[in-house]
Amino acid sequence: MKIFGVLFTLLFFLGGCSSDKQMVVAQKKEIPSWYVEIPQNEDKYIYGTGDGKNKEEAVANALSFMVSTLSVSIASEFEAETIVREGQNSSNQSTYINNVRSDVKKIRISNYELMEMEEVGYKKVVVLVRSDRKKLFESMRSEIEQNFTLAEKKKNVLAYANAIKKLAFYKQTQETFANLPDTLLVMQALDKSFDPDGYLSMLHELDKEYEALQKSITFSVQSNDDGTRLIPSIAKALSDKKLTLDEKENPDHFRVIITSNTEEAFAYGFTLARSAIEINIKDADGTIIASNKLNITGQSTQGYEIAKENVAIKLGDFIQKEGIEKVIGLSI
Repeated sequence: MKIFGVLFTLLFFLGGCSSDKQMVVAQKKEIPSWYVEIPQNEDKYIYGTGDGKNKEEAVANALSFMVSTLSVSIASEFEAETIVREGQNSSNQSTYINNVRSDVKKIRISNYELMEMEEVGYKKVVVLVRSDRKKLFESMRSEIEQNFTLAEKKKNVLAYANAIKKLAFYKQTQETFANLPDTLLVMQALDKSFDPDGYLSMLHELDKEYEALQKSITFSVQSNDDGTRLIPSIAKALSDKKLTLDEKENPDHFRVIITSNTEEAFAYGFTLARSAIEINIKDADGTIIASNKLNITGQSTQGYEIAKENVAIKLGDFIQKEGIEKVIGLSI
């Protein structure tokens, strides 16, 4: 009876506590009207909406969408679809799908205002941005002008540098201006009187200089007697990079010099070829501009010569995995 009484008291106590609890219902989050009905572009301002798991991602998507609304030609590069589904328990679950072509999305927009921002779900933020047409145009033009001015200064500094350093400059320049044609397209949409031909002409000139430099650069590969087996792997990797192999020297010629020292050893029934490999890159003046050292051990059950051939195979595998630039210590 005492046990029954204790259980009854506990049940009564727990029941009383539970009766004091109130059910909490999560408030339904509606999609904001400014996101569903995007403001129309005006003579002064253009607008865009976007979503993302955080503010930064949502703003980036909104800017891409804003750019896509400027003209039919740009809009054809952009797709945006919003799907709203009714979820369970009377709460809205929204899926926002923004398929933005990468070339449009990479256009740099630095002049904008964040007008609205709201969380509409777990890790789901929606935003509304706007930009002044004239200020946006000027910011884009200013950035392009700065990039061309900086490129010209760098080119002048490298006037007497070796061809490899110049090659690195032109590669960097190509990356800098990769999105220029799309940016100019946006600028034309912002200002109908804008003529992009001048900028396109300067870009074309840089591309021509880059192509001419690539054609002028030649490589040759040589080694000591012990490193002869390693030459084909290095030569093939350079050729695969579309670099010209030529023994004839010119001001833009570079020599890849392989020095190998291999020692024979034995372990667990295998013949080992332990190779200490040094690779130096010399320019036309004989100056070492890059170098690297490798230690590769070949092995075989068929003797020392086969083990040394295994060193060459392993070098080829290493080049394929890591790239020729890491192997020779030179960015090309």
